[in-house]
Order: sequence, then C-alpha cells, then structure tokens
Amino acid sequence: MPSGTSDDARGRTRRSAPHPGGLANSHRLAALGEAIDQKAGIKHKTRVPKEARTGWRRHKAWWISITSVVAVIILLLGGGYLYANWRFSQIPKLNVAGEVARVGNQPFNILEIGSDSRAGLSGYVAAQTGASTGQAGGQRSDVVKIMHVDPAKGTITVLSIPRDTVTTLLANQNLYGKANRLNVNFGTGPSLLAQTITANFGIPIAHVIVVSFAGIINAANAIGGVYMNFPYPAKDAYSALNIPHAGCQLVTNFQALALVRSRHYEWYEGGKWNYDVTSDYGRIYRQNEFIKGMISRAKGIYNPLTLNSLLSKLPAGIALDNHFSLGELIGLAGKFHSIDPANLLTYTLPTTPGSYGNLGSILLVQEPAMQQMLFKIFGTQLERPTNPPPVNSAGATPTWTIPTTTTAATSSVVIPSKGSFLVNLAASTSAPTTTTTVAPEGDQFFDPTPCTPK
Repeated sequence: MPSGTSDDARGRTRRSAPHPGGLANSHRLAALGEAIDQKAGIKHKTRVPKEARTGWRRHKAWWISITSVVAVIILLLGGGYLYANWRFSQIPKLNVAGEVARVGNQPFNILEIGSDSRAGLSGYVAAQTGASTGQAGGQRSDVVKIMHVDPAKGTITVLSIPRDTVTTLLANQNLYGKANRLNVNFGTGPSLLAQTITANFGIPIAHVIVVSFAGIINAANAIGGVYMNFPYPAKDAYSALNIPHAGCQLVTNFQALALVRSRHYEWYEGGKWNYDVTSDYGRIYRQNEFIKGMISRAKGIYNPLTLNSLLSKLPAGIALDNHFSLGELIGLAGKFHSIDPANLLTYTLPTTPGSYGNLGSILLVQEPAMQQMLFKIFGTQLERPTNPPPVNSAGATPTWTIPTTTTAATSSVVIPSKGSFLVNLAASTSAPTTTTTVAPEGDQFFDPTPCTPK
C-alpha cells in the first residue's frame, strides 16, 4: 500500500539536507516576524514556545512555501526588511469573511484556490486557454486544496477536493439550485467558497491563497522552470500539453500551466497513445507532483537576480488574504527552511461518480470514507457541518459522526479515486464510530515526478 513516506521505494530522488548554517538564525527571523506584526498592530493570542518552533521538516505548501522561503533568503542576502516589505505590499490582498484566527501552537488550515481566471494572459497563451473565444470572463476554482498545518506534531498534510464535488450551497440557490458543484461558489470571490467548505465539511479556514493561470506561469518562469521526469511521451489536446520525449526535462512557461491543467492526459507506450481515465483525480496528482518539484527548485535558488525576478512576478497572479502578514510569512519561512517535498502527504476527498438533478457528470461524496478521511487529517479540529453535502441523487445528507475509538477488527474498502487510496473501515458494532487508517494517494507509472537532471 503506497504511502507518503515510501518515495524512495518508488525510485524518487530526495533532496539533500539544506546547506549547513543556511538559516541558522531562524529563531531571530521568527522574532523579527513577531516584532513586525506588533509594530503593525497585529496581535497574536499566544506566543509559540521555542521548542515548538523547531523540527518542521515537511512540505509547507505551494505558493506560500515559495514566497516565504524566498523572502527569508533575500533578507539573508542583504535585501533587507524594507525591500521585502515593499515586494510584499505589491501582492494583492483579499478580504475573506469567516476566517478563524490562529491560536498559538494549535493546528490551522490554509485554503489554496487555483483560479481559472485568464487575467494577465495575452497572445498565444491566452488563445490556448480560451481567452480569445470568450471563455475568460469570471472565475472558477479549478483547484481546491486545504493545507493542514499542525505545529505541535510538526506535520503538514494537503487535502484536495475535486472541483466537480457536489456541495450544499449557502447562497445563489436561485441560480444554481440547492446543491451544485463546489467550484460555482468561487464566482464572486473566495469568501463564499471558504464558508461553503466549512459548512459542508466542518473544516475551519484560517488563511486563503488564490493563484491564477498567470501566477503559475510567472512563478515557474521566475525560478527557471521545474524538472519533471516523464516515463513516456505525453500530451493533452485540451490543455495543449506536449511532451514529445521521455526523461527528466525542464517544464516551463506555458507547458507548466498545461501540465497542471491536464485532465485528459495521454501517454505513448507500446506503439499507441493511452488515455488516463482518472480525469480530475489524475490532474490533482500531477499538480501535487509539480508542487513538489517547484519547492525543490525554489529552495535551491540563491541568485539575487533570480530571487528578485520571482518576487517581482508573483504579484501578477497570486493573492493572499489580508490577515496574512509579512511577519507571519517570515516566521513560517524560518521554521520551514528544511522542508523535504518528498515527504508531502497528500489526500483526495473520497468521492464517487453519480447524478444530481441536471448537472451532468458530477461527483458525490463517498460515505463513510469521507468522514473517516477528514477525521484522519483534521482530528478534533473538525466542526459539525451545518450544511452537509448530498450523498446521492435524492439529495440525502450524511449523518455526521466524529470517530473517537479504534478497534482491531477491520475490513478494507478501496476508494474509487486516483492512486491507491485505502481506507480500513472498522467492522465493530460498538458505539461511537471508530477511526480508520487512511493511506495517502499513490502514483501511476505513467505520470511525471520531480527529478534532478544529470
């Protein structure tokens, strides 16, 4: 059974340890972050103990990792706080309603939204993404990831929710009905999407990051591209992905966007083109692998000109909620400087194909696997959903039970999704409901993975 810690067994290349002393003064950076926040009038409820500010070795997350690590490196290279603050001020800020405040050393969640907005695109790239055919208006959440950060345990886990998952709507029911795809909630901005996730799944959101198509291209270009190993030539006629040769190669510019957008992935093997039938699940997996590659690449950048290019391009395609301060980013960067992308634990919400109204091809949450996975990741931080998602075409909603015990008697149920998700569901009849053992998603032999060029 694959797991997030078995990457070496699959032949992946792990990054070497960070350069000794590269961030030896991380405790000072954390203190600087607190001082910056205090000067700006931002108050924290509790001070994080010193011993809890060490040992964070796992993946921080996609764009937050890049921006925070780069900001700290610039400070170390003499860029200075004023420069970092100026660059940070250029990143658009979002007013997100319903966010919960971070409390000391307690776990918190960051909602990462990949927007299909074509703003900032032009020419060939705009044409390839549909901007020239009238499809660029508005925005939808093509990617929804929730990063669960647990400071006390020193772990970070990412949960992806497929965009076609049907959720109970909190607003716009006159337009979309009582329930509809998750991504329709992003049309007016991130607030409704964040509130819908909390209402449907009980996941409290502390921070929000939004990345557009232009943001992916700009960040990939700024770090000089991402090295990915393709076991076979690959293509996607819909996203315009075109990888004519197998092997470890640099993915940059429009091809970086085409890879993370690919839902109709094909690979050439045995003299023919083969089709990945997993659709959005496959796209989610490839996105997670590309994220790992980006983080590995960004961590190795020490050229001031490259760093400046990255920081200058990030504002054109990335936005943070207005509660995310520079001081917090600096503090997080100091704690996460030794992250190993290979240890990133990723999960995808258990769903099953189904029908609901006239929505066409959609996904319905799978029970009890959904609740089991949510508890595995978020534990007692979960809130009782106020508006649970429908589980069948009749609109029935699940009975929410939070698992609290574990029994030895189990039976295995395979979740029909990307990779090898395996949930051991308790067979005990005793109350309350039991917990489960949930393995992170595995990989498919034909998908690309991060690599190091020889």
